[in-house]
Amino acid sequence: MSHPHTIWINETTGIVEATDQRWLPFRNDIFQIRTLDDAYFAIREMVVRGAPLIGVTAAYGLYVAACNFEEGDFSGYMSEAGEYLKISRPTAVNLAFAVDEALTHVCAEYSPEENAERLLAYAESLKRREIEYSTQIGCNGLELIRGISKKKGGSVVNILTHCNAGRLATIELGTATAPIYLAYEENIPIHVWVDETRPRNQGARLTAFELAEAGIPHTVVPDNVGGHLMQHGMVDLVLVGSDRTTLNGDVANKIGTYLKALAAADNQIPFYVALPSTSIDWEISDGLTGIPIEQRDPREVTHMVGLRKGQIAEVQILSDLSPAANYGFDVTPARLVTGLITERGICQASKEGILSLFPEKNIRT
Repeated sequence: MSHPHTIWINETTGIVEATDQRWLPFRNDIFQIRTLDDAYFAIREMVVRGAPLIGVTAAYGLYVAACNFEEGDFSGYMSEAGEYLKISRPTAVNLAFAVDEALTHVCAEYSPEENAERLLAYAESLKRREIEYSTQIGCNGLELIRGISKKKGGSVVNILTHCNAGRLATIELGTATAPIYLAYEENIPIHVWVDETRPRNQGARLTAFELAEAGIPHTVVPDNVGGHLMQHGMVDLVLVGSDRTTLNGDVANKIGTYLKALAAADNQIPFYVALPSTSIDWEISDGLTGIPIEQRDPREVTHMVGLRKGQIAEVQILSDLSPAANYGFDVTPARLVTGLITERGICQASKEGILSLFPEKNIRT
């Protein structure tokens, strides 16, 4: 049986468990996070992925680290554990945010056991917060889909998305998919173009899997088809997620997002980014120079995983003579973003727009 969330505490064993996304949609395995190294591995090797889920996993990782503490300087031990987790994947800002916020709950006045309970409470609260944010993002983004549907006289609204920003990348509903789920529940006719999203095919393997489970009409397309669809009036809205958005509205998302934004701008198609405030980096104003872009193992480019005769298999698609590069993300400049959909509403992709929704952050700028 699948679990309704992507990460949870096993009520029988007390062990932190997560859906192992490396094998979806072919196999639905559970990965156990018993140690700090397990949490690092889960994040680094994409057992879990998606900025909000990475942050929540890191919070649980610090909890299990505290549970495994033996002796010595507990505060120093936890700080080292936090820095270790931070380097697992550098681009998603939720990771550092969750680690830093979790460590504020570590107090020298409490025993390691008491601190572990405090860290568990924080991880659970962060998980609930991300669920609430997804719901609010969905409600705010739903207004956009309603508007397009009304403008089209109730005919099908075609939405193009890139990578996976659904429940698998968060906890429930997702970010970019949250308005889609709610529109479908409201019986608004929709259809989703799903970019396959090389090199790991998160769109084809995860977004399509989610939409199929929900019964939402969708079609998987190669990444480079998006521009063609837009040119021929087959896309009404581009909706993507974000791993890190700067204060000026630059957006880091899965590699290839920038090209979709360019095509959308050329064809006057709205390009919206759905994200919780936990994915905003309040310290960076220039995404191109300030956001670290993860470079992953070239093997993800040279090989592909699929199903062969009922078994999961990996195949090599390049000659051994050809090197490969694997940039995980690109940055879409704010000027190409129609708007940001957050838990507090929709705003322009600009410092002024973001601070209009989050005025309490103005003290940092």
